[in-house]
Amino acid sequence: MDPAAAFRELPDPARAAGLDELVEQLRLLKIWAGDPSYETIKDRVNATWTAAGRPAGELARRSTVADCFRPGRRRFNTDLVIEVVRALHPDTGYVAQWRQALRVLGGESEAASQVRVQDRLPPDPAGFTGRVAELDRLRRAARDGDSVVISAIEGMPGVGKTQLALHAGHVLLREEPFDRVLFVNLRGFHPDPAQPPADPAAVLDGFLRLLGVPGRRLPHGLAARTAAYRERLAGTRTLVVLDDVATTAQVRPLLPATPGCLALITSRRRLGALRPAARLTVDVFTPGEAVAYLRDAAPGTPVGADPRAAARIARRCGHLPLALSLVAGHIRGTPGWTLTDHADRLDQRHRERRLDSGVELALALSYQELSVDLRLLLRMAALHPGQDLDAYAAAALTGTDLDTARAGLDRLHDDHLLQQPAPGRYAFHDLVRAHATTRAQDEDRPPDRRAALTRLADYYLAATAAAMDTLHPAEAHLRPRVAPAAGPVPDLSDPDAALDWLNSERPTLVAIAARGPDPHTVRLSRTLFRYLTGGHLTDALTVHGHAVEAARRAGDTLGQAHALTDLGGVHWRLGRPEDAARHFTESLALFARAGDVDGEARALTSLGIVADRGGRPAEAIGLFERALTLFAGAGNRTGEARTLNNMANVEARRGHAEAAAERWERAMRLFHQAGDRAGEANALNGLGDLEVQAGRFESAAGRFQRALTLYRQIGSRAGEANILDSLGMLHTRLGRPDQATDLHRLALTMYRAIGDRHSEARAHNGLAEAARAAGRPADARAHHEEALAIADGIGSGDEQARARAGLAEVRR
Repeated sequence: MDPAAAFRELPDPARAAGLDELVEQLRLLKIWAGDPSYETIKDRVNATWTAAGRPAGELARRSTVADCFRPGRRRFNTDLVIEVVRALHPDTGYVAQWRQALRVLGGESEAASQVRVQDRLPPDPAGFTGRVAELDRLRRAARDGDSVVISAIEGMPGVGKTQLALHAGHVLLREEPFDRVLFVNLRGFHPDPAQPPADPAAVLDGFLRLLGVPGRRLPHGLAARTAAYRERLAGTRTLVVLDDVATTAQVRPLLPATPGCLALITSRRRLGALRPAARLTVDVFTPGEAVAYLRDAAPGTPVGADPRAAARIARRCGHLPLALSLVAGHIRGTPGWTLTDHADRLDQRHRERRLDSGVELALALSYQELSVDLRLLLRMAALHPGQDLDAYAAAALTGTDLDTARAGLDRLHDDHLLQQPAPGRYAFHDLVRAHATTRAQDEDRPPDRRAALTRLADYYLAATAAAMDTLHPAEAHLRPRVAPAAGPVPDLSDPDAALDWLNSERPTLVAIAARGPDPHTVRLSRTLFRYLTGGHLTDALTVHGHAVEAARRAGDTLGQAHALTDLGGVHWRLGRPEDAARHFTESLALFARAGDVDGEARALTSLGIVADRGGRPAEAIGLFERALTLFAGAGNRTGEARTLNNMANVEARRGHAEAAAERWERAMRLFHQAGDRAGEANALNGLGDLEVQAGRFESAAGRFQRALTLYRQIGSRAGEANILDSLGMLHTRLGRPDQATDLHRLALTMYRAIGDRHSEARAHNGLAEAARAAGRPADARAHHEEALAIADGIGSGDEQARARAGLAEVRR
């Protein structure tokens, strides 16, 4: 019997309401496809991956393929599931349905993969006191340079584990020579269910990038990433601080394995299986430490009638550091009260509320003593989806003016209800956020909470639009019109200020795109396109992916088309030409259906770029000519200029230098007239490359320098890397291979950080040519082979040819 006859239609992944139901659809698909064995599916998957250049050590095993068909999973290996589906039914549209279903159902996994890693410690906690014995134990453990030192700091919430770890880290950095620092908050017990514990694989992704591993070389599996991470740390003395650990399984892959490295771990749980060199179970303050803390935190407060008032306060707070800090803030904010008055008040509150926990009592007291406006601010701030916020975001959430919001945040910080991780930025302790979130759910109607979040999204969209108009004014007409925010927005008219704001707020903007109202997600995606393309490709995947789905839900054809085009551009830069072409083709049809000529031309241009890099120059020129006609008919001069730029690239690679120069000169004039600095810099870069080929080195250097200045003004890391790579080629031609090597290596490092695989191949070819000029044929061969491997994997015809020609020259 034909297996397909058992079904009227293919299993539909969109019907799945959860991961178990998606597994069931996958099992039905396996039957529909003739019920091939897991071994057969594994072989088909590996054949595809091998052809794409994946190393043998990262190919699928039968057991991992079989796991995809087993229910009870918390998350999927999305890449593997997609390849399994492709192996069972290689229809592009059907595979795309599965990719979307995985994206929708993998919301928790996606949230777990969103984690911020740092190569420095957060600031040393101000006013740190006590913990002398604990610090001494950590010092002694750190001096053991003959082994890996793991120090686990465990204890109940609010006991000061993170403060101890950070203070100890700063002390050790002052006393001990460490080569580098790695820090991450693993969100083991975050009160917001939308921020689950961080996935260790995602943390290792970030750590490896900080350690210089290119995005293309990041291993796919957790075990492989752990091995690469430990290999990078080998021979170094690195301080790794892993804050708020959920489980041993979460933290074990993140531990170094090199003698001399030190890992500081904090957790609410006892991580017995780790067997650390030093285990500190941090308890509440001793009575003496608690009284000393109060004396230092609220100096000058009179004792009053009861000489033991401070001890009573400390006892009522359970000697818990967080509770004491909250009460100390209350003491400082009530001049005229004595410590005896505060002790009596705490006793009364305890009797009235019957709160046994010191932190519950302190939180309830602190909250109750706030003014109505400050209570509202605290509740609304807890709704913010990012890790921290500033006064502008607080003003948007509460609908107040900037001065009121800033004063309120400062007051909440003075009362220890908010922390200040950096000047002007405010964050919550987990327990305070949980309390404030609960109060918001109890006291604020759902429509009021939704209105606050809408105002917040309005603010971020308006500020983003202002920043992008400053950095890329020539493309303002391509971005959606954004109404001014109802509340205050920072002055982002200076390019440096605009870029700094985008860099600082990028994590929150990604969170807004993932969780905001659909119309905001679509417009934010389109507005951020140029900024994210300039070097934040992982965030671009998230933002544009959410925008595609938001536009589909809203029936917004044009929004969906633009988001698909933007998403396709990210896939192209990441070396996924088939995915890119699929998105561009879908967007072309949507633009045509909506009658958007500019959009059609943009999609055609994008398809032309894919064809060009795929070694099909005639097809590319045909697509560019169609786009050029549409742009010219619509009067879109910037679109014309970008198309001319792309056509010049093709002509230059075909050896038609005069035709390329003519197109680049026309494009540059149009870009300059429109004030499009990014486009002008692209044209200058291309003209500079032609000057190098013609031997006009001084003229080339001038063009490159002008382009570099423009790229740096708009904060384009990708553009800056392109110029550094071009300067490397110039120095090779000038007989300066050592300088050329330095420039190419710097460009390569930037490309790897961005994840631009096309440009990685180009930089490797440049390094190879510099090595040949320096008489280092072995290095030249290695770099050409690396370039060829990348170019083969992504289908980059021009760099394939360049690498093969270079290898032939090395052999000759």
